[in-house]
Amino acid sequence: MSTGLPPMRIEGIGLWSAQAPSWPGYRALLREGTAPTPATRPAPALLPPNERRRAPDTVLVALEAAQAACADAGRDPSTLPSVFASTYGDLAITDHMCQALASAPLELSPTRFHNSVHNAAAGYWTIGTGAMEPATALSAGSASFAMGLLEALAQLQAGAAAVLLVGYDGASPGPLHEVASSEGLLGGALVLARDAHAGPRLLLQLEDGEAPPAPAGVADGNAMAPMLALFDALARGAGTALLPAGRGRRLRLELAHG
Repeated sequence: MSTGLPPMRIEGIGLWSAQAPSWPGYRALLREGTAPTPATRPAPALLPPNERRRAPDTVLVALEAAQAACADAGRDPSTLPSVFASTYGDLAITDHMCQALASAPLELSPTRFHNSVHNAAAGYWTIGTGAMEPATALSAGSASFAMGLLEALAQLQAGAAAVLLVGYDGASPGPLHEVASSEGLLGGALVLARDAHAGPRLLLQLEDGEAPPAPAGVADGNAMAPMLALFDALARGAGTALLPAGRGRRLRLELAHG
């Protein structure tokens, strides 16, 4: 069984990983084998220096990718509804809070607490950009990015001219790593439009079957790595990518470039 869905266009792309801290760097790595200069931590210009120091890495990588995608699309970030997809949110903060609650509950940091919510990145984004458009935060396990694409498509079909989609995850430390494994830091973003005349055309189709493993080499082990199947296809000019969309289901992405 499969379900065809209306097409959309990809207007802008942003990506950050330690091994390829930009979309042009990622494309060069895949196309030419040219390794970009690695990075240790994203530094989105959207946030003032003091805020960047306090913000968790998951927020930084989400904002870095989102800013890059909006710039690539030539869109004002404040005008776009947004969808932020993360498998786990920030597990480093969750681990810290669990340790604090177990050993010294009265010392729990209010700053860490407000950064622990799943919509923290969406909140930083809307405040930093001054966006008054809706912002959605979602999680669907390994299908998180696929569900983010479907949510973005639903918003386009409901009347939005363009939607920002951001997928991101960080590392899972301590005991949490045994039940929610994730390595490193990864963020990717797309500006998706309904009636754009330029950019790759993207058609989604839900179908039965399992998606192949996430591409190896960049962000190995990160919980959001499945989305790299789409970014790989965009970088290489491929026509098809498959994303996990739940048990026994996958999302087939058909791309028309140019």
